Order: sequence, then structure tokens, then C-alpha cells
Amino acid sequence: MLRRLYDWIIRLSGSPRAMPALAAVSFAESSFFPIPPDAMIIPMVLAQPQKAWRIATVATVASVIGGLFGYAIGYYLYETVGRWLVDFYGLQEGFNAFYQSFNEWGLWIILIKGLTHIPYKIVTIASGVAQFNIAVFVLASIVTRGARFFIVAGLLRIFGEPIREFIERRLTLVTTAFVILVVGGFIALRYLP
Repeated sequence: MLRRLYDWIIRLSGSPRAMPALAAVSFAESSFFPIPPDAMIIPMVLAQPQKAWRIATVATVASVIGGLFGYAIGYYLYETVGRWLVDFYGLQEGFNAFYQSFNEWGLWIILIKGLTHIPYKIVTIASGVAQFNIAVFVLASIVTRGARFFIVAGLLRIFGEPIREFIERRLTLVTTAFVILVVGGFIALRYLP
């Protein structure tokens, strides 16, 4: 079943619907969706390495726009939508500590956490709740999300075939590691200050 899903994603990655789907996932992940865009970036670049920079650009732009939506949720709708999202992911405790540190470390939080698998939606919502300077937020989001997506796309473009062979030989291991990273990001945010 995992092999069929992987093959389907690789086929989809080469289709004309791939870029709009990547943009939608990148936007949604920055504000409310739990699956990171890497789940699409990796197979898309492996399927079409010549489009690596375009793929990274689409992911970056959509992620930053989605980040603005997350910021707006925090700024305007925290008491309704924002709190519900934070509670839905079980991150209220970590969110409170995260929010408290924004006054002192806001820029660094955005830059560092935007590179990791810690859910970026929490960064964007917390930025809005803290009423963090929106221009600095946008610039930091461009830098951090761009760095993350362009590094992944660049490495896959350069080392794509050996990475693809590794993924295909050890698909279960790679999938398990990816799930552990995503879940680990949520756990880290919940239990680390």
C-alpha cells in the first residue's frame, strides 16, 4: 500500500496539478494544516529536478502568504479560531511559553523555528497574538522558509538520483522517519519552553 501511495505521489508530482497542490499545502501548513510541504517538495523535485528552483519558489511564496493568514488568525481571531487550532493540536501549554518569549526573542524564534519541523502555524499565530512587527515577520518568513525549501530542493537537485534510490529501497523507513519528525515537532513544541 505504501509503495502504491509513493508511486501515485511521484506520478502526481509530474502533472500540471502539482504546483497548485504544492501552493495549497504550503499555504495551509503555515496557518492550520498539519502536513509540511516537504511531503510534496521531495517527490516533486525527485520527479522533475530541472524545476527544483521553481518548486522551492512556489512553496516559499505560498508559505509566506499562508503565514500572513496565520498571523491574521492570531491578531484578529485568536479568541475564536486561533485558540481552537492551538487546542486542537494539543499545544496550549507550549504556545503560552512560546508567546511569552516573543517580546524578547521574536525575530530569532521566527528564523529558527521556520527552519525546523516544529509546526510553523504556531509561529505565525503566536506572531499575530504578540502583534509582532508585520514587516519584520514577513521578511523573516521569506528568509527562513525560503532557506528551508531552497536547501531541500537544492540538495535533491544535486543528489536526487541516489536519494530517490535510497527512498525507494527503504520506503517504510523513510516514511516512518518523516512521521517521527512531524510528530516530534508537535511534541517538542508542546513540552519544550
